[in-house]
Amino acid sequence: MNNTPSHPDIPALVADLTRARLEASPLPWPSTVPADVPLAYATALAVRAARSAQGDAPAGYKVGFTNRTIWPRYEVYGPIWGTVWHSSLARVNASAPNEGVLSLQGLCEPRIEPEVVFGLREAPPPDCTVAQLVASLDWVAHGYEIVHTHFPGWKFSAAQAVADGGLHGRLLVGHRVALPAATVPEALMEALAGLRLKLYADGVLKDQGVGANVLDGPVQALLHFVRELRATPGAPALRAGDLITTGTLTDAWPVQAGQTWHTEIEAAGPQAGALKGLVVRFE
Repeated sequence: MNNTPSHPDIPALVADLTRARLEASPLPWPSTVPADVPLAYATALAVRAARSAQGDAPAGYKVGFTNRTIWPRYEVYGPIWGTVWHSSLARVNASAPNEGVLSLQGLCEPRIEPEVVFGLREAPPPDCTVAQLVASLDWVAHGYEIVHTHFPGWKFSAAQAVADGGLHGRLLVGHRVALPAATVPEALMEALAGLRLKLYADGVLKDQGVGANVLDGPVQALLHFVRELRATPGAPALRAGDLITTGTLTDAWPVQAGQTWHTEIEAAGPQAGALKGLVVRFE
């Protein structure tokens, strides 16, 4: 692990971010707003350290803004990453229907993102190839990330989005599909890139997307993240058991308590054929 950069503005930024999260309030961002993305990551890592010291535990990572089709809408033109917490994570029971319930309490302007999620069997080696990355995977699943922002109206810079936890709010992981060590990398890449998904709110079609929207495919998005994480000063090392989301296949849609959202999935090949639509109800 590289040393985390220090900066005199970071303590004040951490205090403001922590207060906004705990109070679910807009961020009265000070004049010390991160001027660039490196300072924003240093701030996010300081928040991670403080939150961990308070008893929460990281469960993995979220990768955001991998979907190039939505970059102009949010004026963020490249992927970012943040931490997924055990307190923000829910999993569907493998023996139950592929559905779950999430609370929106404590979130600001929440939106839903249908994603592909991976779990690590082991940490991939430094500067890994695609083959080495796929060999390190334990499972793949369809999931929903609920993103939110403490910046009113979803108006922020890339640096602000990074500092604000990568916009992570909640994560629901659906049924996991095991990926044997002998999984063929090219077959998995092709299958997930060709995956087609429809997103419904209370039975009404809201959007649709394909796996290729996220940096040409979820495996490619994961590889990008692995390299970016290791290039970030002070970033933690990946560990066996970490989960990683790879970005929304559609736009992010506002959600509210009382709604039920679901997806329909059309798989492009046997490697993704076991991924099924997922239902989530919001409280």
